[in-house]
Amino acid sequence: MDTLFKALNDPARRAILDQLRQKDGQSLSELESKFDMTRFGVMKHLKLLEEAHLVLTRREGRFKYHYLNPLPLQDMINRWVAPFLQPQAQGLAALKDKLETENRMGKPDFMMQTFIRCTQDALWAALTETEQMAAYHFLCNEVQGKVSPGETVEFITPAGGAMLRQVTRRLDPKSRIEMSFEPLFMGPGAAASEMVYLIEPQGEICKLTIEHYNLAAGQEGIGEGWARLAASLKSYLETGTALKGAA
Repeated sequence: MDTLFKALNDPARRAILDQLRQKDGQSLSELESKFDMTRFGVMKHLKLLEEAHLVLTRREGRFKYHYLNPLPLQDMINRWVAPFLQPQAQGLAALKDKLETENRMGKPDFMMQTFIRCTQDALWAALTETEQMAAYHFLCNEVQGKVSPGETVEFITPAGGAMLRQVTRRLDPKSRIEMSFEPLFMGPGAAASEMVYLIEPQGEICKLTIEHYNLAAGQEGIGEGWARLAASLKSYLETGTALKGAA
């Protein structure tokens, strides 16, 4: 928390976060062009933001791309603000995220990172067993299908319709899941994209990274859905209680 407050206690670093909020996944050169400071100055600020986990990075060839990770801010809100808010507002808690991955799909459009106090086996089961997926999904109480290469899963709303369809592309046991992402909730003809879960055990904690690729224009709001899902998954694994929302 001290590192987080230190990172935010500078207008230049807050301006960098604003730039990433407006356009995620920028290179150092892109960010440097937005500020009246040296390249070294921008790098120094980015280093402090990375140490506070407010910025995540992904290297693609010669370039390093920077992503805003809002989840430490959500943690700060949960600790210092949420206790004073109405209980209903606390259900909007978001999530955290990151992990090194392969270059096969190029640069992700969206990244998120969270740390969950659970075993690697427990996190893997929660991400691959449809009964558990339904237990913590913030809108669905039923998930049909199977998480297995070539197999399809569908997330069913209480009204009985499918809101999301996914086909598993690749599974690396207990470490990586690649799936398609067909947002049926956005209506007929909505463009499909790709997503990846990456799991890294760290003692009693697991680091989970979510990456989303090939998002179509107009689908930027999917990031909020990931935040709600990840927050519910974390609560489910750590406390046994999911953060379910109104359908």
